[in-house]
Formats: sequence, structure tokens, C-alpha cells
Amino acid sequence: MSRILLHLRGIGLTFGGRPILESAELAVAEGERVALVGRNGSGKSTLLKIAGGLLDFDKGERWVQPGTTIRYLPQEPDLSGYKTVLDYVEGGLGPTDDPHRCVYLLRELGLSGDEEPARLSGGEIRRAAIARTLAPEPDILLLDEPTNHLDLPAIEWLEAELKSLRSAFVLISHDRRFLESLSNRTVWLDRGESRRLDRGFAFFEAWRDEVLAKEETEQQLLAKRIETEEHWMRYGVTARRKRNMRRVELLGSLRKERKEHVGSMGGVRMAASSGDLSGKLVAEFKGVSKSFGTRTIVNGLDLLVMRGDRLGIVGPNGAGKTTLIKLLTGQLEPDSGSIRLGTNLQTVTLDQSRQSLDPSSTLAEVITDGRGSSVTVNGETKHVVSYMKDFLFPPEKARTPVSVLSGGERGRLILARELAKPSNLLVLDEPTNDLDLETLDMLQEMLADYQGTILLVSHDRDFLDRVATSVLMAEGDGKWMEYAGGYSDMVAQRGSGVEARKVKIETEKAPSSTAASTPVPSAKRKLSFKDKHALETLPKQMDKLHAEIAKLEEKLADATLFSRDPKGFEAAISRIAAAREELSKSEEQWLDLEMKREELEG
Repeated sequence: MSRILLHLRGIGLTFGGRPILESAELAVAEGERVALVGRNGSGKSTLLKIAGGLLDFDKGERWVQPGTTIRYLPQEPDLSGYKTVLDYVEGGLGPTDDPHRCVYLLRELGLSGDEEPARLSGGEIRRAAIARTLAPEPDILLLDEPTNHLDLPAIEWLEAELKSLRSAFVLISHDRRFLESLSNRTVWLDRGESRRLDRGFAFFEAWRDEVLAKEETEQQLLAKRIETEEHWMRYGVTARRKRNMRRVELLGSLRKERKEHVGSMGGVRMAASSGDLSGKLVAEFKGVSKSFGTRTIVNGLDLLVMRGDRLGIVGPNGAGKTTLIKLLTGQLEPDSGSIRLGTNLQTVTLDQSRQSLDPSSTLAEVITDGRGSSVTVNGETKHVVSYMKDFLFPPEKARTPVSVLSGGERGRLILARELAKPSNLLVLDEPTNDLDLETLDMLQEMLADYQGTILLVSHDRDFLDRVATSVLMAEGDGKWMEYAGGYSDMVAQRGSGVEARKVKIETEKAPSSTAASTPVPSAKRKLSFKDKHALETLPKQMDKLHAEIAKLEEKLADATLFSRDPKGFEAAISRIAAAREELSKSEEQWLDLEMKREELEG
């Protein structure tokens, strides 16, 4: 059994009279990769800070195995006080840590280390913070939304890097694909308490639905018991006084239990206000080119967008996705070529940068644009407070200023405001930032029912797969190529995903002509005996695991198994999870070795 490295027990914390955490638990053992999930505002970031020893708590216990090293990645890193990015990254090292790893990580993340922190973009700040957190290779990593502000190449690099580490980690993220790929345990923070699932995030949502369904059934049974006791109180034949008093006390305790029960938050109920029908043609590009100075953003693009299309636009940061959106919506003119836009277009843009929100405005003022106290969506007029409830804002928040909202709440507020506007063309620019998974589910369902056209810029692979009907991919040097289907379909057709843009640091230190003429030593390298043996034996091992999983699935398909043999059912569940994890690791190892073999032999 793995050693426990960190254990939080019965953690309670209250802010401003409102309990954030009531009895939260979090245990992290060696090798565990925990997905920490829950609604926005449920206290995930707070619990992570407590785990890192950065925040005091009102009650409970925090225990850390002596000698354990912990590193925490905040949502908003602070680089002030450092002259360069490299200084900042090295500032997180311990006495025995290797400073060369700082340089390696920065190069992998597209930074040289010489940058001034004050001049960095949001994405560059996030990359620097990731390098600082990973550089010491600690025993436990605490990662709060590590993929925020990262492009797809950086997200996929980070995913691979985390898989290669021996560190245990706790991960908060809205990126489903990221969570599914990395986690082997899940902790659900719900209504101040935590529940643990000893399986990865891929199994979480089905388990959560079962828990909530069971809770609802228990509340219905409780209501029936109360009804029975109340009927006895009114009409029952008087028995011995002592027995009567016991039943009075029972009724009181049942009523108290129902009163103190905190139900789960309702789901977001969103719908986009449909505008008039647009023309069949939305946009047509013929040989369109656009440059800024010597940099070509679009070069000779032919593209046809029809009514009802869902076009995903992907590429590394700096590829020109925003420029392309502006060309598609008529905000920019091309340098050459022609753009024909459709008729009767009503465009609404979901600005997830939150820059369009006035911090001093109240929620009600933002949603109504300061005009009155009602909102009309698809011909139905609602009071703003009623409409706010659809996006999980309680009535008392109607006069709350934007400045005190969390990132997730601001995201929901943007959705509430923009979806109330009539449209037939939705432009979604990174719509998933800071939204919790339940809100993302509802957004996807709404988009599935939306009658208009969607232009989607996103780094969320799962969201692209669920929403996009085609993907426009930045191929480099201003070339763009359209692929049918979502992101995974694009990868299958193209053979690879989004690649990082080349950075200057790769060419600044290029080898000299003398060095270039020297034979490449890697050509003489070959696979070790251990690697060769693994390449030969892994396929047989994978075949055995496939066969075992198939047998277990057949066994679990028996609907009577649980009632006949509960222990056998639990054993089968545990073994199938372990076998799938073993299969995943074996497949990854085989693929890595096969790529290594091809590289050495090629």
C-alpha cells in the first residue's frame, strides 16, 4: 500500500459568516493523481491552498509526511520583485535542486528566461509559473487550473510532462480531456464536504449522478416518514406517555434532519435568444491574404461557411486566430482576395476575456445593459432576478458589483448577458475559461440546439470534439486547412495535433557550420536490451489485458451479479479498473519505445 504523504481531515472554514468548507477531507498518497472537482465557488482553490499550507482554517487537521516537498501553482502567479523570468523560476528551487532543469522547462515552454516579468502576456506568465512549479520535481504538486491561458501545444506538452513525473499531484481543471488523461483518483467537493472516488475523472460523472439520485431517494423516504409520524400525532390512539414522548422526539429529529439538509445546486438553464434567419451563405473567402508588416497571418485562403456550420478555429498562440475571426465577421478587410458575407447576419461575441465588464456595475445592470429590470429571450420576458436564477445567481446578488465576482461567476455573467441578445451568428472566443464542468455541459447542450452558425476558438479538445462540425487548422506561414469533424478527427486526418510556433531561442543558439559538418552521434545509438525486450513482450501483455477486460465486462453485464455475489461484484469492479490502467500504461510505454526505435533507425 502506498504511503500517505498529505492528509487533510475535517477541514472547516468560514468567510464573512458563510461556510466555505464544513468537513472536507483530502488524502494524497505516493503516485496518486487526484482530480479535485466541484462547482465554481465550492471551495476547490481554498482547499488546495490549505493543502499547500498557504491558508489557515477554522477547524480540522493538516498532516504532512516529514520530509515531503510540496509545490503549489496558483491561478494568478506573482512575478513582481524578479528581474528576469529565469530569476523567478530559480527562486522556487530548493538547496539540492538542479538549476539546469529551469532552463530546460523554459525552453520547452517557449521562453528564453531573459524576459522581463512586467512585459509578459497572461499566457507567458502562466508558462513561467508552470516552470517554477515543476522545476524542483517535488513529492506533491498542487495545480490550480494549469491549462488556463495555454494554447494546445503547451497543454499537450504539459500533459506529457506530468505523466512522466513521479510526483503525486492534485489537479483542478475545467479541461475534461486533461483530467481524464492524468487522474487516477477523484475528490468531489460538494456543499462544503468532500466525497472520494478511487478511480479517475472518466468515471466521475456517472458516479456523481448515482450519488445525487440516491440522495434524492433518501429525501423522499424521509418526507414519507415525517408524513407518517405527523399522521400518528394527529390521529393515533394515545398510548403510554413515555412511548408518545419518544415519537414526539423522533418527529422533531426527522424535521430537523430535513430542515438542515442542503440540497444540490440546480443546473444552469441557458438558451440563446434566436435572431432572424440569416442567408444560406454566412461567409465566402476566395484567395484571401492578410499580413501585418513582414508577418503573414492568412495566405491565399479559400473558405466557405454556410448557415448552421460549427467551425472550430485552432492553432498555437500567435497563429492569427483573432485576426481570422475579424475577417470572418467583417471587422477587417483583406490585403488581397475577396470576402463575401451573408445577408441579415446578427452577430453576438462571447468575450471570455471579461474586459467588457465594468467592475462597478451590478449584475442586474450588466444583464439588462442598464435598461429596466427585465430581459426578453426568444420572445419571453423575464424579470432580471428570475433570469439570473437560470445562471445560478441567487436574488440577493442582483445588486452585487462585478468587482467581487470570481472568475467562474464572471464567465456565467458574460453568458447570461450575451445569450439574451438575438443572434444568428455566435462567435465563441475561449468560452470554456473558468467555467465549471456542469456549466460547460449546459453550454454544449444549448449550442447543440442553437439554430444559427457558430465560430469557435478554443484550446479545449473535448469541447471542440463535442461542438465543432469542422476544424480550421493553422498550418504555419499563413496557411490554413479545413478538416471535417472535431479536434480528434482533425488529428486522425492530419496525423498530429497543433504544433508550437518556432521560437527565437531555437535558432539563436544553432550549431556553427563546423559543428553542423560533424557526424550526428545519435545515428550510432541503438535501443538497449531492456527496451528491445519490452518492445517484444508488451504486445503479448496488452493482448492478455484486453482478453481479461473483455471477460470482466461480460461478467459485470450480468444484472444479478451484485445481488448474488456482492464481494465478487466489488472484486470485478476493482480488477477491471486496475487492468484498464495497466493496459493504458503498457500502450503508452509501447508507443514511446516504438517512436524511439523509429527515430534511431530512421
